[in-house]
Amino acid sequence: MDNQLTKPENIIQQIVLLVVAILVVIPLALFGVQMIQASDPYVKNVLTQPGDPIQGKAIFQINCAGCHGWEGNGLVGPSLQAVSKRKSRYGLIHQVISGETPPMPKFQPSPQEMADLLSYLENL
Repeated sequence: MDNQLTKPENIIQQIVLLVVAILVVIPLALFGVQMIQASDPYVKNVLTQPGDPIQGKAIFQINCAGCHGWEGNGLVGPSLQAVSKRKSRYGLIHQVISGETPPMPKFQPSPQEMADLLSYLENL
């Protein structure tokens, strides 16, 4: 009796189906994560505020420059130059408020202050 599953054309079809399934699932999962992140009330509030990069620079220099350098070039902490190209707006917000990356402290700016800080970071 001939085993249909071991024929080369069937194996190729199974591999193609698996690759297509993966290519469909990954974007759906990423979209789902974004939807969950965007549902956070603090994040929603931050993202609806118009950010002022001048205010953001002042906030940065008071709270962040000690580790990240006066212009975000890095000292103890990493350089933040072009950080908005490496991290999403949500990722930046999470990084600032979570305190999950020691020695970076947990920082809880108001939504307007966070919007200002984001605006400044996006211009580095």
